Amino acid sequence: MSIEDLKAKVAREFGTPAVVVDLDVVERNIARVQGLCDAAGVANRPHIKTHKSPVIASMQRDAGSRGITCQKIGEAEVMAEAGHEDILISYNILGEEKLDRLGRLLSRTKVTVAADNPVVVAGLPQAAAIAGRDLGVVVECDTGRKRAGVETVAEAVALAKDIASRPGLSFAGFMLYPPEHAMEETQAFLDAALEGVRGLGLEPEIVSSGGTPNLLNLGKIKGVTEHRAGTSVFNDRMMLAAGVAQLQDCALTVYATVVSRASPERGILDSGSKTLTSDTGGLEGHGMILEHPQAKIARFAEEHGFLDLSGCNDRPNIGDVVRIIPNHVCVVVNMVDRLVAVRGHELVGELPVAARGRLT
Repeated sequence: MSIEDLKAKVAREFGTPAVVVDLDVVERNIARVQGLCDAAGVANRPHIKTHKSPVIASMQRDAGSRGITCQKIGEAEVMAEAGHEDILISYNILGEEKLDRLGRLLSRTKVTVAADNPVVVAGLPQAAAIAGRDLGVVVECDTGRKRAGVETVAEAVALAKDIASRPGLSFAGFMLYPPEHAMEETQAFLDAALEGVRGLGLEPEIVSSGGTPNLLNLGKIKGVTEHRAGTSVFNDRMMLAAGVAQLQDCALTVYATVVSRASPERGILDSGSKTLTSDTGGLEGHGMILEHPQAKIARFAEEHGFLDLSGCNDRPNIGDVVRIIPNHVCVVVNMVDRLVAVRGHELVGELPVAARGRLT
């Protein structure tokens, strides 16, 4: 089957817009990341926030990953129900309802959570009490990204001490999401934090680093025990721009149909902000059209993708089905209930996005 035949078949059987994943490319991406982690001597703990699929998580586990990372309890619940174990929830957990769910989750599988402040730590013993077992907690550290995480070594050590003093909690280590160009700063922070907690008689089991772009930095931070990469399973336009993926590494594309050509230099796709999302990732336009790379998806309405065709010699026609590499694949996956699965140019079925919308 040719790519044109495949596009026609997907459009006929599923309609467009359709979010399509090539499982051959997924398998290559999984093997590549596992190989990079193995070569660096760190465990691979993939972040499932990108694919949200227990099936793909199983593919990663079968390739050698150890545990998974989830961003929210809801994602972890879905993964645990599917039999996945050793789950790191890389997010501050607050509130009675969430702590109750965390306790029930901990009662049936190993869970480690992240915290970056004493308020979060103070609530976590509730979950441990519900589960009747200890809850491991890693201290999230900010070494320059300016997102979540303690900003000083003194705070990191104090929070580790606080965790270790709480009933039902155990200090599990540190979690990092270092800026790609801050390896030296991150190393200095980690070295000092490790010295500080060891001075208290605490020994971290986990030092977790993360980020698909930081796959290029594996092995550069001494003491890291594992790595969390999410986007690498599919890749996207942001990863192309970051230099960590090439076109052949992009496993996910959005199949869209040109539904209007109001003038020679304009067009409309049936894929707007409800499909490709408004997250530009700092890039120009809202995706790369493989068949017409000079075209720009210039702006969105909810169901309209507005094409600027002024830079194209070869312009699409009404009814053409095109393939789009999204800017940020993680948010695109969260917009759909299923992924259409292909292998090369063959349609093989669909995969439910089981953890879609699990925002709590």
